[in-house]
Parts: sequence; structure tokens; C-alpha cells
Amino acid sequence: MRFPYSFIAEIAPSLGFGGTDKLARILGTCMWHLVGSRRRLAINAIEKHLDVPADKAREIAKASFIHNFKSFLELVLVGRVDEEFCRSSIREGRPGVLEEVMNLQGPVVVATAHLGSWELMSGMLGSFIATRNRDALVVVRKNKNANLHELICHFRSSQGAKVVDHRQAVFTVLKALKRNGISAFLVDHNCPRNEAIFLPFLNETAAVNMGPAVLAVRANATVVPVFLVRDEQGGYVFHVDSPLSPDKFTGTREDKIRQVAEFYTGAVEKYVRKYPEQWFWMHKRWKTRPESEDRSASNA
Repeated sequence: MRFPYSFIAEIAPSLGFGGTDKLARILGTCMWHLVGSRRRLAINAIEKHLDVPADKAREIAKASFIHNFKSFLELVLVGRVDEEFCRSSIREGRPGVLEEVMNLQGPVVVATAHLGSWELMSGMLGSFIATRNRDALVVVRKNKNANLHELICHFRSSQGAKVVDHRQAVFTVLKALKRNGISAFLVDHNCPRNEAIFLPFLNETAAVNMGPAVLAVRANATVVPVFLVRDEQGGYVFHVDSPLSPDKFTGTREDKIRQVAEFYTGAVEKYVRKYPEQWFWMHKRWKTRPESEDRSASNA
């Protein structure tokens, strides 16, 4: 099957990890200088949400542009993330966390963010889960460009994980979870009001996608926050926070959904604060506002 490779997608695999790192530095620096609107968005967001001075916010923002391009380019290298690569090139945040995740019993919802090397985790999921006769799903938002979406899915699934469009995910994910599969979600992006639960995130109310929480509650799944970040030596560190098991869900269905959403949102905030230069600050994270703010504005 032939895919519509872009220029970057053609050359990046042959460059390998070292070459894509260099290319990302070039592209990230170019975007930093050429796309002023995104540069200002990132700087302002960092200054406001991390409460740092303007010069520090600018430093973090510029580094984030380069990290983000590394993440985008690493997409085409997912096929190289096999078990041997994971064991030789990815350091564990604490000993044994990788096996802990792989050996979790029952259905599992993995929550992660646009932080560090998020694309490579689809390779980890496929390498360690799909090869063990267990469903491994990656739930994504469909790109408006059909050809680009096809290309992205091709790379993300290259180690065996199945890529699922989030708008058609409910039946597929629940079926996989009922078979004790693992489904992974990016839980830190802005979303429409009808998909959101509004929660504090980095000192401001944000629209948090409640879809992963709804599915976790319906399937009685363990929720595990995971993050793959880069270290100063150019390697990778795999972090796993303590899981939230379904026996800890309390209250009504709505209470449980909120509890799970608060749990993974808190985990994302923790790691964004720890590795701010590796998060996707150029995204309009706080764009969707609660309906109450619209009413207040109209009554003012």
C-alpha cells in the first residue's frame, strides 16, 4: 500500500534518531522565528500558567518548539520501537515500572499528554502489549486531511497497536477493554464544550475531555498516567504514576467520571510543571470556556 509521504516523512526515517533530532532543531527554530502568533501564544501561556518572568517564559517556549518538532518527527520512527529498543534505549523512572504496566490485570486505560516523546509510546504499546495477545489501542483525533491522517495511522500502528478515531471509539474501546485490553488516550488537549468537564488545570479552568473517564468508568478499568520524556543526554525516561484502580471509584456515575478526569488531569499538570519545556504550549489549551462565563459576559 502506498502512502502520500511528505518531504519530512520521506527523509526522517533514513536520518534515524540523531538525524531527526538535528532536523527538529532546524524546523523548530525556523517556526519560532517565522510564526509570531504561536510564539506569543506559548510565551504568554507559560508566563501566566507557570507564574514565571517573561524572560524565563521565552526560554521555556523556545525549547518547547524544538521538543514539539522532535515529537512530530519521531512519529516516523515508531516502527523502530521494538522490545529491544525499549530495553536498551529507554530508562525507567523507577525500576520495574515498565513491567508493572504490562502486567496489570483487567482492563487498563492509559492516560498521557502531548509531552516529551508521546508518539514513541504507540510503539511501546504495540511492542509490549499487541505481541502478548492482548488488545492495544491508541485513540486519536482524526486529522482533517484524509491523506495525512492515513499516513499518521500507518506510522502509529507500525508496531502492532490499533489506531482508533476518537469519534468512533466507544464500541471499539469498550469491546477491547472487556477483553482486558489496554487503550491509550492523549488527555491534555482542548475539546468542545459538549465533550468536556471543566476542571482546574495550571491555575485556570480548562475543558478536559471526559471521554477517557467515561470509558474507564463503564469498563471498570484501571487508569494509569504514563509519560515518556527526554533526558539531558538525548535519551528517554519512562515515568508511570500510581494507578487509580476501579475499586477506588466512589459516588454516582457522574462523581466517578469527575474523579477519574481529575486524576489524569492532575497527573498531566504534575509532569508539565516538572518538564515545562517538553509540553505543547503553542496549543490553545484554554480556548473552550464554561457556559457560565458566556452568561456572565452577556449579563455584564
